[in-house]
Amino acid sequence: MRAKRSDMELIDTHSHIDLAAFADDFREVLTRARQAGVIAQILPGVYRAGWQRILDLCLAENDLYPAIGLHPMYLDHHEPEDLDLLRMHAASGKLKAIGEIGLDYFIKDSDRSAQQELFEAQLHIASGHGLPILLHVRKAHDQVQATIRKRGFKFGGIVHAFSGSLQQAEHYIKLGFLISICGTITYDRATRVRSMAVELPLESLVIETDSPDIPPVAHHGQRNSPEYLPEILSALAELRGESMEKVAKQTTINVRGLLCLQGA
Repeated sequence: MRAKRSDMELIDTHSHIDLAAFADDFREVLTRARQAGVIAQILPGVYRAGWQRILDLCLAENDLYPAIGLHPMYLDHHEPEDLDLLRMHAASGKLKAIGEIGLDYFIKDSDRSAQQELFEAQLHIASGHGLPILLHVRKAHDQVQATIRKRGFKFGGIVHAFSGSLQQAEHYIKLGFLISICGTITYDRATRVRSMAVELPLESLVIETDSPDIPPVAHHGQRNSPEYLPEILSALAELRGESMEKVAKQTTINVRGLLCLQGA
């Protein structure tokens, strides 16, 4: 199954095309993504030093959208004043979301208390400015959901590269979140993710590449790229027994509604 540019409009909800991995061929990658039907990309930030490039790229390219935040894996990169700058950017009206933020318990010996404090501070900023969030969560879905409930966060968001259980996904949906499907779904061994993607309602799903990470199986061991998004769409549609056109249309509608992407 191959996507055609004329009848597919896809949104990559998590692309790090701003990173150095794309520095040498950024323009070519962006062109190929557009030719593949990718009409918009959401660019999350992970630490302050990378925010300005994201904001500059999104200002220069009308199909790139910023969602900056402070990632739980990079605690050593973050300073207290970074939250003040994030609050200022949130107030500017230019961001589509705060992200990627969350909790990562996969990392051995990580400071979970510091992660929790950082996550709650960013939830507070997002809530104060009515912004959804892009969640990075590993081995901590129950804790993230408990925090969202405790803080009364009402603006939803996207759970990036979701790899939890069906029950956890359903709990996120009840909290107003969309579940993002990435290249993992193209691997036969990813049985839990593939099964979960079939069971969930299409109205709760979106797709992403997480470029340059998590390449689809056809590009295993290579740099991932937003131009491969149709391959993720194809795998999702085939598993669900639905047409690529239907899945493309609904996942794009889902993103537009959450992030208010009128132009995408």
